[in-house]
Amino acid sequence: MKFKSLMHKVMAAMLALPLIPSLAHAFQAAPARRADYNGWTPHEHWDAVWHETMLDITVLGVVFAIITIAFMVMYVRKGHGERGKLPSLTNQAKIGWVVIPCMLFLGDDLFLYVKGFDLHNHYREVPTNAVEVKLTGSMWNWNYVDVNGIDSDNELVVKQGTPVVLRMVSDDVLHSHYMTRYRVTEDLMPGRITWQWFMPDQLGESVATCREYCGTQHSGMYGKIIVKSAADYDAYVAEQTASVPSVTGVAKAATAADQI
Repeated sequence: MKFKSLMHKVMAAMLALPLIPSLAHAFQAAPARRADYNGWTPHEHWDAVWHETMLDITVLGVVFAIITIAFMVMYVRKGHGERGKLPSLTNQAKIGWVVIPCMLFLGDDLFLYVKGFDLHNHYREVPTNAVEVKLTGSMWNWNYVDVNGIDSDNELVVKQGTPVVLRMVSDDVLHSHYMTRYRVTEDLMPGRITWQWFMPDQLGESVATCREYCGTQHSGMYGKIIVKSAADYDAYVAEQTASVPSVTGVAKAATAADQI
């Protein structure tokens, strides 16, 4: 009995071995501290996790296909009326054929889970130097107000390399602000402030759409995220605020900050 008990413990430890390297590798790959994220943006992180997941699914699919084809060839019926016979397996073999594949799959699942959890944390840790923008969603419009007091509909202009956090609220129904390039989406709700952040690392335009069905013109609810260089952004701010008295601009920014 003692020998059997010892063997069971040894088998359990061996079955757990595939989990150890998977978890260790995943945690080692995750940065322990990300003040500036070392230039690794959340959307690049998302792409890395997506590619890892697709690679794992592809490998597993190919392995299953090969095994299935091999079994079809090995155990094809040789003649009419032939009936197969079950192999004789010991209890240990039966347990092994069930538990070992399950543990291998679980090891891969835990590996991807840790990767996904680290990605979630990356999206929820806002850099300290992020600039805040107030976003109000309504049927069917995105309204942005930045710290300079610039109020615009369906168009947000930001500076390249400076993280942006959106403080969001809805005037009417549920909306979902989805920025395609930055792989991030978050719901807007009446009476509740939600938020999302992104890193505008590339110059140019990208699309912001609504991913929550919000009415008959839902498909037309989209805007533009425009990323400018530091010099172009400063010129844009100067142009937008030139015709507005400085007191008004400060008041708008203060009001937006209070409401955020």
